[in-house]
Amino acid sequence: MASSPAFRLFGFPIHVRAGFLMFMVLVVFVNGGTLGVWIAGSAAVLTLLHELGHAFAARATGAEAEIALDFLAGYASFVPTRRLRSWERAGISLAGPAVQIGVSVAVLMAMGVNPLDRASIATSDAAIAIWWTGPMMGLFNLVPVLPLDGGHVVQAGLDVVIPKYAQKVMLWFSVVVTVGGALFCFTNARYQGLTFFVIFPLLVQMQMLFPRSSRAGGAGRPPAAVAEDRAWATGDVSAMPPSVVPSPWFRASQQLAHGFPDIARDVLLADFTETSEPNWWPPDTAPVDRLASLAALLPRPLPTGRMYSEHALAAVLLRVGHREEAAQYAAGIFQRTPTTTAASIVARAAGALGDTDTAIGWLRAARDVGTDPHGLASTIDGSPELAALRADPRVTELRQSLAA
Repeated sequence: MASSPAFRLFGFPIHVRAGFLMFMVLVVFVNGGTLGVWIAGSAAVLTLLHELGHAFAARATGAEAEIALDFLAGYASFVPTRRLRSWERAGISLAGPAVQIGVSVAVLMAMGVNPLDRASIATSDAAIAIWWTGPMMGLFNLVPVLPLDGGHVVQAGLDVVIPKYAQKVMLWFSVVVTVGGALFCFTNARYQGLTFFVIFPLLVQMQMLFPRSSRAGGAGRPPAAVAEDRAWATGDVSAMPPSVVPSPWFRASQQLAHGFPDIARDVLLADFTETSEPNWWPPDTAPVDRLASLAALLPRPLPTGRMYSEHALAAVLLRVGHREEAAQYAAGIFQRTPTTTAASIVARAAGALGDTDTAIGWLRAARDVGTDPHGLASTIDGSPELAALRADPRVTELRQSLAA
C-alpha cells in the first residue's frame, strides 16, 4: 500500500520524501549562512506552489491529483477520468511554472525588488534566493526538453501531428539539445556551475530511451496458462489440468474458424453472465489477428458482468491495439469496483498512447487500491507499453514502494 501523505492542502495529498528533506539540508550546507536558509526555504515553498499549479489544472479536467516532494524535484501525479485532449495536457504542464514564476515575481515586487534589475536583486539574500528559485527555475522548467514541463508541452503538440512517434521524437530532440547544453556549460568557465543541472535531465532522458530489459516471460507459468498457450498454438486441449477448461476466447475462436460467428459471439457473451468462480486462463499469448476478429464480434457498448471476464476483455482490447477503448472500458471497471488489474490496464493503455502523466497516475491508483501488488510489480517490470516510463523517477519511486 502507498504511504500516508504527510498532510493535505486544498484537498490534495502531499507526500514529503526523505530525499526532499536531505536536499534542503544540502542546499543550506552548500550555500551556508542566511543565503542557504533562504534558498532552501524559498525552494521548498515555490516547489510546492509549482506542483499545486499542476494539481489544480488537473483537477479542472476532473482528474484526482496528489503531490510528492522528493530529491531535486516535486511531482504532481493525477488520475484522469477520461482521455485528456492535447491542449489540456499542455495546460497542466504549463500551470506549474506559471504559478512558480507569477508568485515569485509578485513577492519580489512586493519587496520592492525589480526582478529585471541585477543591482536590485542583489540587495538582500532573500531577494537573491527568491529570484533564483522562482522566475529563474520556472523559466528553466520551460525549456522544451523532457522531462521538463516545456518538453511535455511540446510533446502534447506533437501528439496532434504524429501521435505514434511524438514521445520518441521528443526524446531524441531532448537528448541532442541537452548534450549541446552540457557541452556549452562545461567548456565555458562562467557556466560550468550549471553543468549538473543540464546533466540531470540527460540521465533521465537516456533511461527513458534505453529502459532496462523486461523480465523474461514463460518460466514458472501456471499449468493452466501453459495449457491455454498450447491450445492456441496447436489446437490441442489435452494438457488442460483437471477442472480447467479452455478460455471462452479459444472456444469462440474455434466456432469462428468453422464459420459460426453468431455462436462465437454467444460463447463470449455467455461468459459475462456466469456467477461461478472462473476456471479458465486468459488468452495472454493468443494470435492478435484472431483476438481482433473476436473483439469485433462483440456489441457496443461492450458487455459487463463477471469481473474476471471484464479484465480479460480489457486486456484483449489492449493487445489488439484498441488502446483508447481498452482504457475507457478498464476505467469503467475501476469506477464500479476499484482493482489493481483494471487500473494497470488503463495505465498500460495510456503508456501505449504516449500519455505519461495519465499512465503514472493510474499506476499510483493501482498501487493505492492494493488488490494485487505483486501483479502490479510484474506489470511495471514487464509490460512493453510501460517500457519508456520505467526510468521515470515517479515510476521508480512507485516500484520501490511495492518492493518495500
